Amino acid sequence: MSGVKVIDGEKNQKRDQRLRELLAACGLNDQKALARLYQVAAPKLYGVVLNMLKREAWAEECLQETFVKIWNNADSYRSHLAAPMTWMTAIARNQALDHLRRYRRETLESDGIYIAEEIDTDPLPLDRLADSEEGSRLKACLEQLNEKQRQVISLAYFRGLSQSELANQIDMPLGTVKTHIRRGLEELRGCLQ
Repeated sequence: MSGVKVIDGEKNQKRDQRLRELLAACGLNDQKALARLYQVAAPKLYGVVLNMLKREAWAEECLQETFVKIWNNADSYRSHLAAPMTWMTAIARNQALDHLRRYRRETLESDGIYIAEEIDTDPLPLDRLADSEEGSRLKACLEQLNEKQRQVISLAYFRGLSQSELANQIDMPLGTVKTHIRRGLEELRGCLQ
């Protein structure tokens, strides 16, 4: 059984390395790299957005928007902060949330007239935190964690994913996710004190 885990680990490392290379090439405006990245990553990302949006047409549109965002931001990808698929999945998830917000902006009143909801223009809590002294300290402490701990804590607390969603999204057993979160939080607590 441990031989299977080693093989899976090597396979994931090779996949992650290939994705990093493709993202780097996209950052240099290599359209062929984008096409290859789409072939490799689109099925998983489509599953993420379809699960959130529940409509195939919306999911297809959202997937296209996701790859436009990936293309436009590939040069800002930082492998020390997140695995490539995690980074792309976060973009896809945010695009799906944006799509849902756009859809909900117009709500149907009881008499059938559509009205626009007020749009919240306040900065997100994470943006406010990043601008504070505490945010700077937290960022420095997060950078001291190992990659997996930083990844699961970031996705759980900054993206709002549950532990089971995390396990599915990053292809990791639920128990391992829980362990990484617990140990990472202990290290963060020690660093921040």
